Amino acid sequence: MHLFWHRRDFRLRDNRGLALAARDGDVLPVFVLDEELLRGIGERQRAFLFAGLATLRESYRERGADLLVRRGEPARALAAVREAVDGDTVYYNRHYQPARLNRERRVERRFPTVATTDCILVDPDDLDPSYPSHSQFYDDWTARPKPDPAPTPDPERLVDPGAHAVEPDANIPTAETDIDLPTAGYEAARRRYDQFLDDGIETYADTRDDLSAAVARPVGAVSRMSPYLAAGMIGVREVWQDATDRYEAALGDRDARRNVEKYRYELSWREANYHLLANDPGLLSKNHKAFPCPIAWRDDEDDFAAWKRGETGYPLVDAGMCQLEREGYVHNRSRQVVASFLTKHLLVDWRKGAQHFEEQLVDHDPAVNYGNWQWVASTGNDTVDVRIFDPVAQMDKYDPDADYVREYVPKLRDVPAGKAVEWPTLDRAERQRLAPDYPDPIVDRDEGYERAQRVFETALGKR
Repeated sequence: MHLFWHRRDFRLRDNRGLALAARDGDVLPVFVLDEELLRGIGERQRAFLFAGLATLRESYRERGADLLVRRGEPARALAAVREAVDGDTVYYNRHYQPARLNRERRVERRFPTVATTDCILVDPDDLDPSYPSHSQFYDDWTARPKPDPAPTPDPERLVDPGAHAVEPDANIPTAETDIDLPTAGYEAARRRYDQFLDDGIETYADTRDDLSAAVARPVGAVSRMSPYLAAGMIGVREVWQDATDRYEAALGDRDARRNVEKYRYELSWREANYHLLANDPGLLSKNHKAFPCPIAWRDDEDDFAAWKRGETGYPLVDAGMCQLEREGYVHNRSRQVVASFLTKHLLVDWRKGAQHFEEQLVDHDPAVNYGNWQWVASTGNDTVDVRIFDPVAQMDKYDPDADYVREYVPKLRDVPAGKAVEWPTLDRAERQRLAPDYPDPIVDRDEGYERAQRVFETALGKR
């Protein structure tokens, strides 16, 4: 009998490690509640993961098996289970976060293991260690074959631990949270993806940055699949294959194919961030790009606190931060704008922003979160030396009718859209007349932009 060590892969379908273990023999599925890792997960995501774990257990029970849950350090907990059931090999899916890699190594030192690539489409070892741009990564990545979804194991291969007289399970915890969470589990993920496939993927390129559309159609304008991919409640091969099927079915419809291809392309950014983390374990804590001189971060605590509260006086920035507070999610366009504003206009170290996102996001994924923060902060893998998003121009382009801003910043609901867009450039008397309770900008738009340029060019040795 083999053991399958569940980690962030709360599903039976398209779970490559589980499928491989079931192909090779009977499988006892095990999940280890590792308190040290759990403490590093934000409260909101922790609650979502616990709900997904309960759903995973129910999926096993529906098949006449069960999920064995243990507490403690994984190598020790798995060793005890393996001894109790006279188990053989431990199968698991690889991760790339340093803390999880350390746990894998401890497991590998104790007994036979088989690890496989599951959370991404292409194994980082099959690619070059680094690429100067995303386009070059994309060309290489695109040329690599993408595996088909792994099959759901035959129920006859799945073992009920109760039949082997092992000690009782640890209870699956529950966690309170301050927001409404998405419904957890594979079936919920599948329903959400089916809705997007039917109502959104063939218009995705046209709507993905449209913040008004995101308010009107939260699932459709974009997929909102990130919580499920981050938690492993649906497999990325399944997502890729269904998108590819839609792309091939749209033969002859150039517009539909363009939109579907854009969704597939965006999945490559997720892959690129995993590739970065796999080859640079310091991605979560150190600048990926080397600078000749230190970056002169201001790290003003009052500015950082105002940013977190959504009280910067920049409507699009504040709407993004209020969405984060309300939903544990931020639209991708807003994520870029709020991250740029913090690291450029306010010159607050990207690590502080990334850590705040880690604490608040339901869809937090270390590779994606930290990789994206570094890209926006101009410390990551980017061909642009100093990338700065102008929050006024971004709102004018992506939320000109202020629908997104009005949804998340109630104090601006009665302000005309054009005035909301231009808010940071209005004189103080007009701002007081239009919305006296909404804050003035905490930094001048042009001054913040020019200061960021100077600081980063100095760090790059260009001044």
